[in-house]
Order: sequence, then C-alpha cells, then structure tokens
Amino acid sequence: MFGNWHISRRTILRGTGAAVSLPLLDVTMGPSSAAASRTAPPTRLAYLYIPNGVADGAWQPKEVDDQGRLVSLNRWMSSLDSFRTDLTIFRNMWTPRGNGHIAGTATWLTGGGYDGEKLDAGGASVDQIAARHFRGQTLLPSLELSTRGEGIFTSSLPRNTVSWVDSVTPAPRDIEPRTVFDRMFKVGNSGLGNRSVIDLVLQDAKRLKQRVSIQDQKKIDEYLDSVRAIERRIEFAERQQTLARQTPGLQQALRRPEPGIPEDHGEYMRTMMDMIVLAFWADATRVCTFMMDHGQSNRYFNFIDGVTGTWHALSHWKDVSGKTEDDDGVTSWSSANEKREMYNRVTTWHTEHVAYLLKKLQGIEEPDGRLLDHSMIVYGSSLSDGHEHAEKNLPLLLAGGRATAIRTGRSIGGRRDSSMSDLHLAMLRRLGVPQREFADSKSPLELS
Repeated sequence: MFGNWHISRRTILRGTGAAVSLPLLDVTMGPSSAAASRTAPPTRLAYLYIPNGVADGAWQPKEVDDQGRLVSLNRWMSSLDSFRTDLTIFRNMWTPRGNGHIAGTATWLTGGGYDGEKLDAGGASVDQIAARHFRGQTLLPSLELSTRGEGIFTSSLPRNTVSWVDSVTPAPRDIEPRTVFDRMFKVGNSGLGNRSVIDLVLQDAKRLKQRVSIQDQKKIDEYLDSVRAIERRIEFAERQQTLARQTPGLQQALRRPEPGIPEDHGEYMRTMMDMIVLAFWADATRVCTFMMDHGQSNRYFNFIDGVTGTWHALSHWKDVSGKTEDDDGVTSWSSANEKREMYNRVTTWHTEHVAYLLKKLQGIEEPDGRLLDHSMIVYGSSLSDGHEHAEKNLPLLLAGGRATAIRTGRSIGGRRDSSMSDLHLAMLRRLGVPQREFADSKSPLELS
C-alpha cells in the first residue's frame, strides 16, 4: 500500500498531542522521486542585537587587502576568525536614530523616526515584514528572543523591543529557553506532558527511517539527538535551581533569576543560541531576532576575568571616577585605558557566543551546502562608540548567506555613509519578499 507514497522535503513526525518538524531531507520516496526536482533549502534570517555599542576601533578588522578581502580580524573579534570567509563586515553604516538607547533600540530594525510621546517606532520592523511573507509556510512566523533584563531600565518598553508588528505594536518576546522550546515542540493536553517530547514521536520516526535513504536516516538520528541534548540542558538547569532553593542562603547569594533561566549567564546565552539553531534546522521558523541584552543594559559582567562594573557604565569608558549618573556609586577605575579594556572584554564575550552560533550552523549539512550558507545572521548594535552615543559607523556584520549569492569574506563600505535601511531591504529581497522600499531606502545594499 506504500508503493506510491512520498515524503515531502519538510516532514512532520506526530505523537500524541505533539508535532515535531524534521530537518530538510534529500529525497522524495516512490516512483515519482526520479523525476522530482531538487528543491533548494529556504533562506533564514536572524538579527542579533547588542546594546551600548563598542569602543572605537574594536570592530574594524586588523587587516584588509586592497580588494576588500578580510585578511585578519582584531583581537576582540578573534573568535570569528575561523568564519572569516563567511563574514561581511560593514563600514560607515548609519541610522538616524542610532544615537540613543531608547530611540536607537526601538528603531534599529524599523529605520523610522521615533515618537516617544505616543510610543511610535515609525513602522513595522524588517523581521516582521519577512514574517508576514512566510506566514503559513512554517510552524511559527518568527521568533522574538531576549535575555532577561538586569538593571533599572528593564521596565522600559522601547529599550526592550527591536521587533514591531506595526509602528505602535511591539512583538512579544520570549526570555525563557523552555518557553521557546515549548512553542516549537511542547506536548498538548494529552495527559502525557511529563514524558519526553521525543518519546512521543519515536515510533513514527522508526517507521519513517525504514523508508528513507541511509543519509536521511542519519539526519533524522542527528536531529533527534540534538533535541534530546537541549532537553537535557534545560532539565539540568532546573535541577540546579532546586538545589539552590534547598540550600540555606544560596538562593539569596546567587540572586536567582526567574524559573527556567540558567544561573550561569553564558549557559543562558548558549541555550538561547541553541533555540535559534533548532528553529532554523527544523524549519519551525525562518525569521528570528535575539536581543542579547536590552538597550542600555546595566548588567554586571564581573564574571568575566578583569571586568568590574555594569555594561552601560563601561560603555562610557572615558569617565573613570565612578561618580557620574551612569555609574553604580560603588565601582571606579584607575584609568580610561583600563575601563576601555573592560568594555572591550564584554564585546569579546558576546562575540564569542555569536561564534558559538555560527559553529553550530556551520556543522549542519543541508542540500546544496551548510545551514550557515542558507542563513543570514546580522550581528551588531544601534550605537557605535558607547561613550559618544554616535550613530555613524555602526558595529555591524553579516555572517553566512552564500546560498543567496552574497559575496562573503570581505569588508565593504565607502567613505560616504550608507543607511542601514539599505541593508534591511537587501535582506528582504534575498528572502524573496517583494519589497520595493524600506523606510528611507529605495535601493538595496549591494552584497554580490
């Protein structure tokens, strides 16, 4: 009875009350497979946002040849060196609202003006325009992720939003890895919610594996192993939270975050990156934004060797007394050079986690390339040098996208400033969105 059946390139395994999207498979099954055309994997888009800018000079490559090719990166970006041929680093990218923590954050992806009196970001953000294009093609139109905020600005909506459904409607964001995972894979109200999600689909997976190629059998096994690994990581974090609650004084000493968020900030960041990989790999969504921290973050990075003080205070690296309005009133520094080095170490720490994401994407093979080749990962900030609150020469880079004919491994940008809206329009065009213009841009940035 299965002689003429076929498997679509985006297959879903179903258990009781659960649906798990599989990665793209190479083949269709049945007599029609020989004549079936080879369908290219979809293109994905992610924007990774950091607040507070970077110190002047901490983003530019160490060496670029006369053709614009990246020869070597600087020491603060060295974690990306193995991906140098997959990078496009921009020069002289500009946004009119990039000179403030509020307006700059809120309009980073809208390219519009900002009206704080009525909380107007000037238009829909680029990711939400892309999400509308893919609506109905994936499980989720988009994912909006963020780390949990820390500091006095956590209740400021525009500092906590880069994704806008329209000019006055921010898209809700998820800060807990389990919430993100559940949106893609959670068991329904079937009474089996305490069982592993994957256990519900193993029977279907076993039957499916009998009808696909050896190569696709391996893909299914690797994919299911990846899901189990993330489940184990989340369960481990929950056990650590239970231990802290049972240990007198430990909970207060660790300033425990809300349930579901790992105690270790690095572990938290990596788990959220894993959610992006899993979402793209499963084709659960093709569009994602991740605020690696909220605008004007006052998070302490004292867990990084040689760093003291909050991120926002460090970004004002020329003020060393510890007595300005940006400081905590406790921490001070011996010199501007010392403070600037701490600021750069925080930049380095975040870039290392971007490298973690790229390594994961690079390690996943898809038809016609790697998952990184079919993903466009934009990473950067709405400020350039944090002390100056400058809006010009923003720290921005693009990783991946080779399958969309992006010519990678180079630094681009002329002496004249380019609008970041040109980049957004280029991203939309490469996703197949029929967008003629975006904000102030009518011409996409040339990336080929």
